[in-house]
Amino acid sequence: MTTIAHTESGTALEQTLTWWQREDLCYQDGDLYFAGQSVANLVREVRTPGFVYSMDRVRQNLMRLHTALDKAGLKDRHTLLYAMKANRFAPLLAALKHSGLCGIDACSPREVEHAVSCGFRPGEISFTAGSLSRRDFRLLSRFQGLFFDADSIHGIRQWGEMFSGSEIGIRVNPGLGISRDGNDKLQYAGNVTTKFGIYKEQFHEALAVAKDYGLDVTKIHFHTGCGYLTPQLPLWESIIENCLWFIDQCDSVTRVNVGGGLGVPHLASDQALDLDSWAQALWRQFGDRDLHVEVEPGDYLVKDAGLLLLEKTYLETKRDVLFLGVDAGFNIAPEPANYNLPFQPVPVYYRGEPLSPCHVVGNINEALDVWYENALLPDMEDEDYLVLINAGAYSSSMASNHCMRGEFRELLLQ
Repeated sequence: MTTIAHTESGTALEQTLTWWQREDLCYQDGDLYFAGQSVANLVREVRTPGFVYSMDRVRQNLMRLHTALDKAGLKDRHTLLYAMKANRFAPLLAALKHSGLCGIDACSPREVEHAVSCGFRPGEISFTAGSLSRRDFRLLSRFQGLFFDADSIHGIRQWGEMFSGSEIGIRVNPGLGISRDGNDKLQYAGNVTTKFGIYKEQFHEALAVAKDYGLDVTKIHFHTGCGYLTPQLPLWESIIENCLWFIDQCDSVTRVNVGGGLGVPHLASDQALDLDSWAQALWRQFGDRDLHVEVEPGDYLVKDAGLLLLEKTYLETKRDVLFLGVDAGFNIAPEPANYNLPFQPVPVYYRGEPLSPCHVVGNINEALDVWYENALLPDMEDEDYLVLINAGAYSSSMASNHCMRGEFRELLLQ
């Protein structure tokens, strides 16, 4: 059995198509395999459009994070909380609970309900959200043991009215943000004032309100951006250092939540996140402090553990551009359209044929329904299917029924 590997012996064009290959996602004798299964067989089983997830890959990603944090000196001093907004597929959540490797980061009462229905106890769930209604707080009050991170002074008051004397976290905003390639659509903090968290200017007021309700502030939470990779680590560490000010204002803090945002490569030119460097940055900032560190990975855990299986609908040249149409649009996986994060198109079969550019487009009547411009692919005239990688996060969980084309299938490979 031969695997087409991403090596120096391959041509530059081949490498643009196969840079993503790894042991559990690669071509074997020209056939694409994922999680030990032929993708051609998965297409016939799942049908299109369909998402397929590898639980084994998710477990590997979890273990990589735990190992890096342990090596950095944070063994028994860290907790991973899966950001379930990334993918809420019930079998995936149940498998995560069974793994025992993480808790849950939830951002709506319905997410809390869903996580509990999949086996997580309220005490394993950390809740952070803003603009909460009275109805939201009533729903949250049903879950004894749920830990609440207040995103606003309003949230502190509302929680204090229900649970005076309890512990609480405060989400803060350091006024600094980070994202992949400076993408402002992925920043939660920065030069522009955002809705997220409490700024330095209001922080002492927030502490005073918490004290008025007898709330014990035991956690500082900050999440400042998404999709960062190794080149962005120095900026990320400087943001953490800036957030130490908030921790120093509150003697009762025992935990710090550094949010999520750990990215995965989307392009051949992307440099993967160096987890050891990432974990060492956390150790440098918190190693000499008696604090437990929480991390909320979403993208990093599930994005590269998912494929989107699509059927080719047409192949046609318009003017001098070749278009390849598929049977699903941006509405069932909005990230490329919303955040300019491309999903690499991959043929089900590839045996080293010459590559040429084409625009991969969907079936939604909107100008932004473009999956990938100038994707380098082999001749697709006689091929029936196409695969998009990195479709495990912020895809099905953000899907809509726009143009009444919201149907898709999901399958978890255990």
